[in-house]
Amino acid sequence: MRVKTKWNVDGPLLWGYFFLGPSEAKLQAAAKELQAAGYRVVGVQQVGAKQLLRLHVERVEAHTPISLNARNSEFYTFAEKHALASYDGMDVGPAPAVAK
Repeated sequence: MRVKTKWNVDGPLLWGYFFLGPSEAKLQAAAKELQAAGYRVVGVQQVGAKQLLRLHVERVEAHTPISLNARNSEFYTFAEKHALASYDGMDVGPAPAVAK
């Protein structure tokens, strides 16, 4: 990431996290819990022609490789706890500009 972007990768970035499952009710319950923990729920949508749905949440936060690994481990456990098909990983982009 350091080589391929001009973002300050040591500062806050917009991290998106994804969970998969066949049950909208389970994904919505997971979304509610994640929202209470400070994540913004982007939505639940069908993934291609598969019978899976994807929950997308996001939050602006700063990560080190160690903290990102810990977050991923936390979300694998979260997906298992909520009987979701899987935690499907993350993406990252620049944090939105804050209006002054």
